Amino acid sequence: MARPAIAIHGGCGVMAQLDLSEAEWSAAREDLARALRAGWAKLQNGGTAVDAVEAAVMVMEDSPQFNAGHGAAFNAAGENELDSSIMDGATLAAGAVCAARRIRNPVSAARALMERGDSVMLTGQAADRFAEEAGLRVVDPSYFGTERRRKALASMQARAKAGTTLTASEAEKHGTVGAVALDAAGHLAAATSTGGFTNKPVGRIGDSPIIGAGTYARDGACAVSGTGKGEVFIRHVLAHEIASRMAYLGESLDAAAEQVVMRDLAPYGVGAGLVAIDAEGRIAAPFNTDGMFRGWIDRDGRLAVATHAEVFELGAA
Repeated sequence: MARPAIAIHGGCGVMAQLDLSEAEWSAAREDLARALRAGWAKLQNGGTAVDAVEAAVMVMEDSPQFNAGHGAAFNAAGENELDSSIMDGATLAAGAVCAARRIRNPVSAARALMERGDSVMLTGQAADRFAEEAGLRVVDPSYFGTERRRKALASMQARAKAGTTLTASEAEKHGTVGAVALDAAGHLAAATSTGGFTNKPVGRIGDSPIIGAGTYARDGACAVSGTGKGEVFIRHVLAHEIASRMAYLGESLDAAAEQVVMRDLAPYGVGAGLVAIDAEGRIAAPFNTDGMFRGWIDRDGRLAVATHAEVFELGAA
């Protein structure tokens, strides 16, 4: 029997402290803790790692604090296009949806597709239709938008006209949520969900639904969920690269994750972060930005959440 553990992220690049009020930072930390407890409850009640990562991501998709589901970023047309994926490290089964417009919890649609087993990814209207036929909750697209994201879109479009996009804050640009877990049977899983980046081109797909780029899990190695500039993550097959470094070079999870985030991506000058867990339940959460929404419940059942450098230890889960 393994000792379960879970880790989550809610996006990197977090942002100057002044970007949000202290009440908003506190609300985000509270929702991180809620997501962790939702996943932990699955693990403690005999659920699988897949159950745990789905449950944790669903909480963050339902929270307006994060760029996934309710509160997702708007594309250039002022619409929400949602991407998500999930992977079972025990079997390498995976599912993903992208450019979805009506699925309340895209991670659940990704799981349903994984379990159907005849394809890995569906896009756009086909993804929405699949979710509805699978009995999952679908909503009017207006559900996903929030005033905060509308302001971010207006800001980014103004910056685009002025040629100052590169000076935008991380809060204006993007975000992603994700979870990784190890269950009592020793199996690993990962899931990721996002609205992409603010003012993205219509139809743009990032790394979050791409198996091996934003999401990867393999028993005996690790489970990874990433957040950052998706185009670079795709080219580096980032999540799979960490598993490969561990398998082929014998690196520890910390060493492999540190190498990829801090050194391999350094020439691109992009914000990047991830959460990862290995077969023993060790957790890594490197990021190269000012902060990253993140949290974990370790093998001893201790819960912690963080946004910037300070880690808030919340005691037993």
